Amino acid sequence: MTFDLFSPTRVSATVGGKEIIFEHGRLANQADGAIWIQCGGTVVLVTVCATPLDEYRDFFPLTVEYSEKMYAAGRIPGSFFRREIGRPSERETLVSRLIDRPIRPLFPKDLLQDVQVLANVISADPENEPDVLAVTGASAAVSISSLPFAGCVAGGRVGRIDGQFILNPTYAEQEKSDLNIVFAASREAITMVEGEALFVPEEVIIDALEFGKEAIQPLIEAQEELVRLCGKPKLEHLPKEEDQALKARVENLATEYGVSDVMTIPGKLMRKAARANLRQKIMATLQEDPIYAENPQALAQVEGMVGDLEKRLVRSKILQENKRIDGRDTKTVRPIQIQTSVLPRAHGSAIFARGETKSMAVTTLGASSDEQKVDSLVGDVSKRFMLHYNFPPFCVGEVKPVRISRREIGHGALAEKSLRPILPSIEAFPFTVRVVSETMESNGSSSMAAVCGGCLALMDAGVPISQPVAGVAMGLIKEGDEVCVLTDILGDEDALGDMDFKIAGTADGVTGIQMDIKITGLTTDIMRQAMAQAHEARIHILGEMCKVIAEPRKELSEFAPQLKDFMVNPDIIRLIIGPGGKNIKAITTTTGASVDIEDNGHVSIFAPSKEALEKAYQMISYYDQRPETGRNYIGKVRKIMEIGAIVEILPNVEALVHISQLDIGRVSTVDSVVQVGQELEVKVIEIAGERIRCSRKAVLLEQQGKKWDAEENNSKRNASHGAEHDKGKKAAKPKVNQGKGVSKEHSGRK
Repeated sequence: MTFDLFSPTRVSATVGGKEIIFEHGRLANQADGAIWIQCGGTVVLVTVCATPLDEYRDFFPLTVEYSEKMYAAGRIPGSFFRREIGRPSERETLVSRLIDRPIRPLFPKDLLQDVQVLANVISADPENEPDVLAVTGASAAVSISSLPFAGCVAGGRVGRIDGQFILNPTYAEQEKSDLNIVFAASREAITMVEGEALFVPEEVIIDALEFGKEAIQPLIEAQEELVRLCGKPKLEHLPKEEDQALKARVENLATEYGVSDVMTIPGKLMRKAARANLRQKIMATLQEDPIYAENPQALAQVEGMVGDLEKRLVRSKILQENKRIDGRDTKTVRPIQIQTSVLPRAHGSAIFARGETKSMAVTTLGASSDEQKVDSLVGDVSKRFMLHYNFPPFCVGEVKPVRISRREIGHGALAEKSLRPILPSIEAFPFTVRVVSETMESNGSSSMAAVCGGCLALMDAGVPISQPVAGVAMGLIKEGDEVCVLTDILGDEDALGDMDFKIAGTADGVTGIQMDIKITGLTTDIMRQAMAQAHEARIHILGEMCKVIAEPRKELSEFAPQLKDFMVNPDIIRLIIGPGGKNIKAITTTTGASVDIEDNGHVSIFAPSKEALEKAYQMISYYDQRPETGRNYIGKVRKIMEIGAIVEILPNVEALVHISQLDIGRVSTVDSVVQVGQELEVKVIEIAGERIRCSRKAVLLEQQGKKWDAEENNSKRNASHGAEHDKGKKAAKPKVNQGKGVSKEHSGRK
């Protein structure tokens, strides 16, 4: 099949007052599916390709990669190589997750294809964000491909300004919005949610998602039209057949060996060991059976069969008996334990434990120079608050390579969004703040433990947050019309359930939200129930947190950077910095302090100790001193005149030492006493506006123990001033005549 470059298949839809264009056939036609999706000047090219698998795997190998090409915004990458290489940026990783989460459940779980979805931003305007276009474009690309897909879905962003919802707000509108929620939805229901808010009530979140779902329906219709126009025939997919005789045997053995009791063991590690032992006993029994002993393909299905049985048992017990794995009902939060100031040298630290999930959060304060610089399509961005979430393998008792996964980046970003609204302004607290959440033990909801622990560590560090934040993860069991929402889910309940709905916020409202589901969609009623239960749990958790630390500590840690803010004369900033930064480098090297200077003269000193802070302050203040009458200064002679010497007594501050004030005795000529570059100790005897007069004579008299009479000096100065004035007038005339003569001479030459 050939494609005309100038006549691609085109479908468009208008949502939120903006036209969104889908095109197929212009680019990437050797891919199984390719979509050019455009809104304004922003274009994302999304492709999907697949390779058949030789054998079944116990997971669906879907890879999603989102990439922002810097040429899209007319920029050259800031890396050493000046090209987009290496691992994805944090934003690219987060958007890749946004694409993956809504489309993954729509593929058959046992699809024998290795699938790769690539979304490349190839044009970016300063108004329309490409991330939601990439979500919709991925759905469209897979929908027109040959891969079986229970689509379509579309992505969108909801903002709210002055109480009015906005679909896909511009960058500028997002700055004014108290809501920023990215979502995906099918024709029937919401399938993915990720966002942040400024203490917005739960009901408003529900209304926003309902608004967004209805608003993006034209995008669903456009995709369906695109499939009709250029969709490929779908690959035939036959669900993997199970050996029913083997399945019955496995379930009988599992029942005989006490699978029901195993799935009610409260402790995670004990339950994990019992489940492993159960499988070993089943496998040992089957291997003694001649029918299965030499049938490895049949035995390979046993693990999945036992897992399916465990899943059914857990879900059935919850729906029928309202009883969970660890014996809780559906609304009870696991026991909470909290300890603050656990690390002696950290600026702030806390341990937050909820059941078998335990997080240690650590807050570190830094100077503005510690801000994170981020290269993006909209320009260089600085972050003064960072939250990093770590999930080391020991927290689940496993041996794995230690690396930062997409999951860790995603959980950290959610916790960061959840805590950002409570942070003080840079004017009130000009520190860079970093929180690290170390997951020490995990059995569900470790990202929400990062939110709670992070908030506690901030308060322990003395960061003046506006109010505490807590978070909780909600689960779902849905069988037909039977629905049960679970509060504070375990790891197994996450794996065996239908939803992972994380909600963080204060007592006033929501600050962070993330939802993933394994079913085709979530109704508004279920979401409303989940958020109501989450609110109750959040209030309970906040109460437990406030029992330990109810507000930020009044004092920063002695190990935290010492801060001093003050103003200097903007005219002397160049002196503080010095030629080539010489002076400021000397200050920072000598004291170990970090110094930030703004153009308006605002100076912030961040120092490792109080002594270093005071030293740096004195060194900077030296350049911003104001002379005081009656005070002595060590100055340097800058210029010699007939009537006296000009002496620099402070940086950029010069004063006149009259010839009569150079020495105790009579001085015939200035240069007989002082020379240019010579240092003199002088006393300021008069400040009149910008004019400053000093006396060396006064200093010499004081050194001899004699009194210097300021009034007598002034009367003599006034008398001599008149004579000098007359002398100056007489001396001026020949200079003027000489000047005129030179002028005439030059004129004659012309």
